[in-house]
Amino acid sequence: MTDTTSAAPKKNSRTWATELERYALLIAWVLLILFFSQVAPASFLTWSTFSSIIFGSQAVLLVLTLALIIPLTAGDFDLSVAAVLTFSAMLLAILNAKLGWPLWGAFLVCLGMGLAIGLINAFFILYFRIHSLIVTLGTASIIQGLILWVSGSQTLSGVSNTLIEWVIVKRFLQIPLAFYYAIILAAIIWYVFEYTSIGRRLLFVGRGREVARLSGISVTRVRAGSLVASAMLASLAGIINGGTTGGADPLSGLTFLLPAFAAAFLGATAIIPGRFNPIGSVIAVFFLVTGITGLNFLGVDTFVQNIFNGAALIVAVSASQLVRGREEQGIT
Repeated sequence: MTDTTSAAPKKNSRTWATELERYALLIAWVLLILFFSQVAPASFLTWSTFSSIIFGSQAVLLVLTLALIIPLTAGDFDLSVAAVLTFSAMLLAILNAKLGWPLWGAFLVCLGMGLAIGLINAFFILYFRIHSLIVTLGTASIIQGLILWVSGSQTLSGVSNTLIEWVIVKRFLQIPLAFYYAIILAAIIWYVFEYTSIGRRLLFVGRGREVARLSGISVTRVRAGSLVASAMLASLAGIINGGTTGGADPLSGLTFLLPAFAAAFLGATAIIPGRFNPIGSVIAVFFLVTGITGLNFLGVDTFVQNIFNGAALIVAVSASQLVRGREEQGIT
């Protein structure tokens, strides 16, 4: 009887600690909002700040982060996503604005480009057994060179107003529709991760490829599929970026890479600690954007944004590794 009564507080303590760990990032986000609301109440704590800046302008970053967590769950890195995003936006601008293609035709070409790059990444990573960091870094460099070649290193504009209206102009609750597209995409990925065999296979492959292979899972197919999905989502992010800006900048996509990785790893410490998960990624994106937005309102220099994102990435990777190390034995 003595043992039973002494075990209960330990169990409750573990439960509270687990719940606190799951929602720590969400709590930190709320505290960050309260902090900036106190130091800059007139400019920060307004609905227009949240609807237009924090929620409304980050759909591209959110989609790119979701693209990253798929291969990361399978144990692969994809450093080419930012270049694919830029290439997709540039193709959209060239085909639609310069050559007069209809939007649906340009969309298909952009998504087809993402499919092709995903297959190329998968071929070199899986057939030649080269680390994904090396292959995707090389692919990103090649794509960036192609972007500068086809664009003449110039910014292109003139994308159809129809796309701009359905991405940034039309709003619900004063928030652009692009935000809702990204949230719907996050919900779909969450469902796939949590309730489908594909999601479970991704997790098993990421946690132990040899064990997954011995269990009858086609590791090569799962990894190839994750790389293809990542590249196609990055091309979708490029289409949204084209609709947000009305054109394409040959270098704009590179600015998304560091924040996307920071958000992906930071998100792996929340909701389902130890796993890359879409809900945690959504919270992480808005946590980072809130920090950057608040710093901007305080008038800090632009270089502080890089320091903030870089520090967030290092802290997030460290925290994620600590959580992963503890979670590995408990994964079923």
